[in-house]
Amino acid sequence: MESQAVSFRVVRDDLAHAVAWVARSLPTKVTQPVLRAMLITADDNGLEFAGFDYEVSTKVRVAAEIGDQGRIAVAGKLIAEIVSNLPNKPVELRVDGSKALLSCGSSRFELPLIPLDDYPQIPTLPEVTGTINPELFNEAVTQVATAAGKDDTLPMLTGVHMEVAGNQVKLAATDRFRLALRTFEWDPASPDVQAKLLVPAKTLLDNARSLDTTNPVEIAVGTGEQIGAAGLFGIHTDSRETTARMLDADFPNIQPLLPKTHTSIASVEIAPLQEAIRRVSLVTERNAQIRMQFTDGELILSAGGMDSGHAEERLPCAFTGKDELVIAFNPGYLR
Repeated sequence: MESQAVSFRVVRDDLAHAVAWVARSLPTKVTQPVLRAMLITADDNGLEFAGFDYEVSTKVRVAAEIGDQGRIAVAGKLIAEIVSNLPNKPVELRVDGSKALLSCGSSRFELPLIPLDDYPQIPTLPEVTGTINPELFNEAVTQVATAAGKDDTLPMLTGVHMEVAGNQVKLAATDRFRLALRTFEWDPASPDVQAKLLVPAKTLLDNARSLDTTNPVEIAVGTGEQIGAAGLFGIHTDSRETTARMLDADFPNIQPLLPKTHTSIASVEIAPLQEAIRRVSLVTERNAQIRMQFTDGELILSAGGMDSGHAEERLPCAFTGKDELVIAFNPGYLR
């Protein structure tokens, strides 16, 4: 496919948010330089910006004044960096031969066009499987995905396991040192939907943290017998669309790790606990732990030693148990 004579005019902030979001998913090290490209399509519906690296695809739509319709490709991270530094004035782009001419106020840039001939076909979003409240989606994914591993030699631990049973969704992730679980309800396309999926944690977390909508988030992995058949996990909002290739690995069986009963239960306000952990951990050396002592009505956090200094902080705590409880954690797992 050849580049076309595209021209448009768009609000600077709308353009900046769109290209920054797509550029974030573009690879920095590739064997095929064309994968660094960002596709720009101008049509009757405005502008579409897209990127794809064979693992993750992103698309975002923006309203714009379209002069000439067509499709081009330019260096994605470069145009994102340029636009982020433009003044708050309308941005115009037009194609002149083998270059895209971008102007904003008194700023002028020339970007070489990237040939579209070798650009891979961007995957089609699977059928919608269900929808989730955006605030709930962000909260649940953020709570769980942070526990996922980052070691690519253990791919089964770099994902979030998503188990769906009707209107119930259970998310789980572990890096062998910590385990996070969250169960919530969603609105399934079919009341008897059943699925077990392993989704790259990074992609899931990036999308959850950058939601741009108050409308339900659509999760698309297919319906009926086609659930997961394409190997793609899709997320769709008002203007954005993401697909990620699901991990071809078996998530470990975590059920034996979950106690059926508890001898001690503690309840502490999250924000004060986070702040206290941050302060106390200032005196910890690398890989050192902080000590947490739970007693009736109080939590005592302490860290440090003779050489690095010592810190202690006390917080109100609702604690039930036969005896006081003393445990120690790497503070990085608690923040």
